[in-house]
Amino acid sequence: MNNFGEKVAFIWSVADLLRGPYRPNQYKDVLLPMTVLRRNTSPE
Repeated sequence: MNNFGEKVAFIWSVADLLRGPYRPNQYKDVLLPMTVLRRNTSPE
C-alpha cells in the first residue's frame, strides 16, 4: 500500500467489516487495540 488511495480503501474495507458485528459505540473498543497491535507488529 504505497499510495494514499489504497490506504483509504483499506480503511473503509475494515470499517465495512466492523459494521456487521459491532455497534458504532463499540468501535473504539476494537479499533484502538487493533491499531496498537498493528503498530507493534509492523516490520519497520
